[in-house]
Amino acid sequence: MKNFLTTSDLTSDQLNQLIDAAFRFKGGVDNSQPVAGKSIALVFFNPSLRTRASMQIGIQELGGHAVILEPGGTSWTLEHREGAVMDGDKTEHVAEFVRVLGRYCEAIGVRTFAALKNWDEERTDPILNAFAKHSEVPIINLESAMQHPCQALADMMTIREKLGSERKRVVLTWAWHPKPLPMAVPNSFALAAAQMGHDLVIAYPTGYELGEALMETITQRAAASGGGVQVTKNIDAAFDGADVIYAKSWGAKQFYGTPEKDLAARAQYREQWIVDEQKMARTNRAIFMHCLPVRRNVIVTDGVIDSPASVVIDQAENRLHVQKAIMSKVLSAEY
Repeated sequence: MKNFLTTSDLTSDQLNQLIDAAFRFKGGVDNSQPVAGKSIALVFFNPSLRTRASMQIGIQELGGHAVILEPGGTSWTLEHREGAVMDGDKTEHVAEFVRVLGRYCEAIGVRTFAALKNWDEERTDPILNAFAKHSEVPIINLESAMQHPCQALADMMTIREKLGSERKRVVLTWAWHPKPLPMAVPNSFALAAAQMGHDLVIAYPTGYELGEALMETITQRAAASGGGVQVTKNIDAAFDGADVIYAKSWGAKQFYGTPEKDLAARAQYREQWIVDEQKMARTNRAIFMHCLPVRRNVIVTDGVIDSPASVVIDQAENRLHVQKAIMSKVLSAEY
C-alpha cells in the first residue's frame, strides 16, 4: 500500500505514466473498472465543487461506490493531534476514524485546507499526515494545507494537451485577492512544473514568497529534470515570452494568524497584480490557467478568461481523468 500525498513522492517518469493513463481514460481507450465492487471514502473538511464531483463521478465510472463524509456535518468532529486531551469540541480521533473507514473502504481521499493561523504547524500538513499515519488503506490527498497534487497533475496534463510535451516557459503569478488564501495550489503547480522539466518563473510581490524548504525541493527537481527556476517581483517582465500563465493568489506566511496585516500589505498590489489583456499581449500567445473558482476582474479580466487563450474549463475536466488514473494506480498491485 502506498499513499498519493504529493507529486514529490513520484519520479518524473511516474508522473508521465499517470498522465498517459489519464489520456487513455479521456480518449475512451481505457474502459476498465479497477474499482468494481469496491468503496472509496471521500472526507471533506471544506467546501468543494470540482474535487467532490470529479471524484464521485470518477469512482462511479471505475465501477466503485463513493462514501462522502463531512466531519462536523455528516460525521463527528475530528481531533488529529497526538496525545490530545479530548475534553473540548472534538468528538472522535483520526486514529479510530480512519481505521474504521479502512475496514469498509479500499482507499480514503481527504480534503483539508490550511487555517492560515500557524505557519510552523501548518507547513507540516498535520491533518493529512495524521490520516496517512493511522490509515491501513491508501490515502489520496484531495487538497491539504500545503499540497494539491491532483490539481497539479491535471495542470500538467492540460499543458501537454494544449502545447505538447516540449519544455515551455511556464509562469506562476501571484494575483491580488480580497483575502489571504492557502498555498496548496501554487506549491503543487510549481513543484510539478519543475518535475516535468519546464522553465518555471514564479512572480510575486515582496513578502509573498513560497516556503523555503519547498523552494529547495523545486530547485532540485528542476535541475534533475532539465528545467529551470526563476523568481521575480516584476510581473510585466515575467509575462515576456511566456507559453503558460497560471494565476493564483496566496497568503504571506509571515502573516499567518494576523489576516488584517496581510490585507493591509496586499492592498497596494490590487491594480498591478491582475492578469489582463495588456500583460497577455507580452506572452508567446500563452494559454491562461487557473484552478477555479476564480474571481473575475480581480484575479483575471473577463477579456482574458473568456478568450480562446483560456483553458480553465479543460483543466477542470482533466481533474476527472487524472483522478481516475490515480485511483487505478493506487489500488493496483504494482503501486
